[in-house]
Amino acid sequence: MVPIIATVVAALAALLHVYIFVMESIQWTQPRVWKRFGVADQVAADTTRPMAYNQGFYNLFLAIGAVIGLTLFWAGESGTVADVAGRTLLLFSLGSMAAAALVLITSGAKYLRPALIQGTLPLIGFVLFLFA
Repeated sequence: MVPIIATVVAALAALLHVYIFVMESIQWTQPRVWKRFGVADQVAADTTRPMAYNQGFYNLFLAIGAVIGLTLFWAGESGTVADVAGRTLLLFSLGSMAAAALVLITSGAKYLRPALIQGTLPLIGFVLFLFA
């Protein structure tokens, strides 16, 4: 049962990071998006667009790592190369997502809520995959 719950949580973490990618790399200059990220105005959104574009792809790559890890995890029997590679990639991807949320908290108290949103699912998935 733990592997199934861990998989669901990890998949949700990956989906969240794909959504963050869409907001940062595709929709950044839309007011509803840059306001969500606390950007002051359209000029600031236009100025920070290259940074957001880059950051969005970072989130996408972590999500891709998690999805490939899930695929490998379920493709192999316990202890096979696919299983070990899948677990390793999942732990790395989920751990990086959680660590990025921790770094976000160090940016200031106003980032606590976004850090919790960004980091809770990956942290839970990481812990569950340790026991899966």
